[in-house]
Amino acid sequence: QVQLVESGGGLVQAGGSLRLSCAASGRTFSIYRMGWFRQAPGKEREFVAAIVLSLGSTDYGDSVKGRFTISRDNAKNTVYLQMNSLKPEDTAVYFCAAKNSPGRAGPYNFWGQGAQVTVSS
Repeated sequence: QVQLVESGGGLVQAGGSLRLSCAASGRTFSIYRMGWFRQAPGKEREFVAAIVLSLGSTDYGDSVKGRFTISRDNAKNTVYLQMNSLKPEDTAVYFCAAKNSPGRAGPYNFWGQGAQVTVSS
């Protein structure tokens, strides 16, 4: 099993920045890809960004491209999401997730508890 713990959420004004962290523990050697998703009240869960841990290759959702950056520190088993130029519509609960299977497709096997990000206008 893999356990994921997010941190770094909070309240920020529009145009500001926040950095989320996701620390993985357990069978971390089995993780191929880690990602961030978000869900706002009354909306479906949305893909934000993902990174392949071994290669460092990244993917981003269209709504965050150019503003958010995902990175990893394999020595610390931690993935980060640097969020810049935040907008009120970025307000959501942000979830960290991990998957064992290679490639973009396929379900994420493990999920964190979520971190609230609130952007005020």
